[in-house]
Amino acid sequence: MEVEIRKGHRDDLPQVYALIRELAEFERALQEVTNTLEDMERDGFGENPIYKFFVAETEAGIVGIALYYTAYSTWKGKMLFLEDLVVTERLRRTGIGRKLFKAVAQEAKETRAKRFKWQVLEWNEPAIAFYKKIGANLDGEWINCNMNEEQIQQYLG
Repeated sequence: MEVEIRKGHRDDLPQVYALIRELAEFERALQEVTNTLEDMERDGFGENPIYKFFVAETEAGIVGIALYYTAYSTWKGKMLFLEDLVVTERLRRTGIGRKLFKAVAQEAKETRAKRFKWQVLEWNEPAIAFYKKIGANLDGEWINCNMNEEQIQQYLG
């Protein structure tokens, strides 16, 4: 099977969105997806794009994505944050995820990012094993914090 890794385009968004929903279902959190295709189009291809992505494509269509954005560390400077790496379930463990991950790592190198960062769920053993195998730092010291839209509104009164 031939797999092409390429930068994502606006026309890819419907297939990208389907993979995002597939990931949410895999993570048992489909009800948490509030993002829409319209949001993704505005946020990725509007006046101030805030994310980019790579796709893995076969003759059957897009079978994987790696969505990332540029962030900034006060201690290190520019970094790339890999938000999601998704390969459709039937093609997991075929090397497609590794190719997508490598594409984002290459982007970090080419853009001179000082850090390449991502998260992994503690129960995702195949991903954790992959990250350990490539020599990534798995930091158990930091606690992830966030607020959803409703919590932001409540906090601000």
